[in-house]
Amino acid sequence: QVQLVESGGGLVQAGGSLRLSCAASGSIFSINVMGWYRQAPGKQRELVATVTRAGTTAYAGSVRGRFTISRDNAKNTVYLQMTSLKPEDTAVYYCNYQKPGSTWNDDWGRGTQVTVSS
Repeated sequence: QVQLVESGGGLVQAGGSLRLSCAASGSIFSINVMGWYRQAPGKQRELVATVTRAGTTAYAGSVRGRFTISRDNAKNTVYLQMTSLKPEDTAVYYCNYQKPGSTWNDDWGRGTQVTVSS
């Protein structure tokens, strides 16, 4: 089972940018769908963006046009480039992957905290 470690979070002012990284302990080449989730205080975890092995991306409406997901299979790493950050983007961000059968892996990492000040 692939273990995922998120990094790159921090404190940024509204309008700023951050790039999150997700390093996998093994190869992600055979994993079709990788994704980023986030969970804000008092809210449910929500899916933010996904990327397939072929490079097809999808985004939640709240981040479309501001966030870009990408993957580097050679480095076993998934990225989330976040621009024009808003205070409502404040959350713990997690990466994850879909197992065969299209269910998401249920072994979550620690995530990385993103805090956007107004």
